[in-house]
Amino acid sequence: MSAPERIPPRSVTMAEVLTRGELTVRGQIRDASNAVLQCSVAYEGQEVLCVYKPVRGERPLWDFPDGTLAQREVAAYEVSEATGWGLVPPTVLRDGPYGEGMCQLWIEGVPGSELLALVDAEEPEPGWKAIGFAEVGEGRTALLVHADDERLRRLAVLDAVINNADRKGGHLLPAEGGRLYGIDHGVTFNAENKLRTLLWGWAGEPLTGEAVEVLKGLKDALAGQLAARLATLITPAELDATRARVDALLETGKHPEPSGEWPAIPWPPV
Repeated sequence: MSAPERIPPRSVTMAEVLTRGELTVRGQIRDASNAVLQCSVAYEGQEVLCVYKPVRGERPLWDFPDGTLAQREVAAYEVSEATGWGLVPPTVLRDGPYGEGMCQLWIEGVPGSELLALVDAEEPEPGWKAIGFAEVGEGRTALLVHADDERLRRLAVLDAVINNADRKGGHLLPAEGGRLYGIDHGVTFNAENKLRTLLWGWAGEPLTGEAVEVLKGLKDALAGQLAARLATLITPAELDATRARVDALLETGKHPEPSGEWPAIPWPPV
């Protein structure tokens, strides 16, 4: 009699772990403007750390409808996945100990990857892009620069699509394997132009060929399944504005420039 055939264990995706796993609060991140909890989540033998942001812990904002920041975080992940760049950690909407909220895989940043700097110069050195001048005290100014890094450039394109109103230095997480993640996407997808970022170094420059192809793919996705997913997370007007931003980027073929209608750089920048 032959031995019974062994069925290999089912592969569990990170989205399943985050969505279906048992969520246990480990602590609170105190310096966040909204309620941000570090948790562990366990499901079918896997356990990972994650960030849980309950909707009830969101502070009201004058230019974003109450109770929508968690959905915008998930929408940013969906768009990031559609680009194929994987710039946003896996993020889901789920119920938790304090009600519905955003749950995102915890990314442990790797120190030593310098992406931002203040320099005492009028122009950036090779390998760096100028953001602008900043006051550093006692009437002195310094040039704020970011690395001329293809990962940051991809993130600048993603931010232009999702209309990120708060891309700070602390939201950039270099990770193992040379990966770079962007986090904190609660203030995105507004129907009005709100782009506020540190990644202005390519403003007005032609998009890379890779970015153009990615945007063409996004345009198609926003007419299909991606649009259906986003429709459950943002308003119809915000979805239409996202399509319009993709169209505008493809039409100009360039990275956007500050509009002058909205503060271009978040403060504090980190």
